[in-house]
Amino acid sequence: MVIRTEGLTFNFGDQTVVKSLSLQVPEGAIYGFLGPNGAGKTTTIKLLMNLLKTQHGSIHIFEKELQSNRINILSQIGSLIEQPAIYLHLTGKENLLNRALLLEIPAKRVDEMLDLVHLKDAANKKAGQYSLGMKQRLGIGLALLSDPKLLILDEPTNGLDPNGIIEVRELLIKLVTKYQKTVFVSSHLLAEIERMATHVGIINHGELLFQGSIEELQALSQPLVQIEAENTVDAANFLKKNKVDVADVNEHQLFVPYTDKKQMGEINALLNQNGFTVYSIGKQQKDLEKLFLAITQNA
Repeated sequence: MVIRTEGLTFNFGDQTVVKSLSLQVPEGAIYGFLGPNGAGKTTTIKLLMNLLKTQHGSIHIFEKELQSNRINILSQIGSLIEQPAIYLHLTGKENLLNRALLLEIPAKRVDEMLDLVHLKDAANKKAGQYSLGMKQRLGIGLALLSDPKLLILDEPTNGLDPNGIIEVRELLIKLVTKYQKTVFVSSHLLAEIERMATHVGIINHGELLFQGSIEELQALSQPLVQIEAENTVDAANFLKKNKVDVADVNEHQLFVPYTDKKQMGEINALLNQNGFTVYSIGKQQKDLEKLFLAITQNA
């Protein structure tokens, strides 16, 4: 395990922000740390980075205890917490050169990082003129400059437009598959984590509700086919007679467990061919709130 915590607990005064957290992050994983705003994600990350002192429990990174091996461990971690620490009056390249100088890293790494985070064409542009997505990618470039084994990112897609989100996601997948990094990334967006993570931990009110592989999570967050049709109750009864499992039905819509696109097409054709007008049909993913309810009900 690249990250292993046991019984990690942290209090701000009388408020317990992290409750007996036991994380297990395997080497070579993209570990999605998922939870709503205020769940304790950033506090956990600050504990992992030793920016907050551990009060109760233990943290092991690279199988070494954090407190007693702090400098050695932190030298192998790159991080981006909340917002990237960049100088807006400097160019992207100058930002990286400045960090390389501080870390005593050869300047040739700067060009490698610009290439990796797709900022080569904007290398000589002032960082203040960068889009949000470009700033996030520059922040990730700064975090990767020292060639760390572990990358810790706190909400890296926050505030990004769809293009920026895709850019960051593709970069993180590339870092793991091509460069053998381990990535620990926090988010409050379930759909985004599902698209890139190999492993997931779900936290709420400081408590770990779920931890496992993305396949195990997807078994819990089983998507549904949402069908808006004329006479939904009759349509649901007809589907049941034709051995189609119906998960739920109301006056306006009915829901069927999703398997694949082919299944959606077959259901649509079956209803239309038998006199039921289908106004809309589509895949509906469980949102984070519904997933929390499913997990707590199964616990």
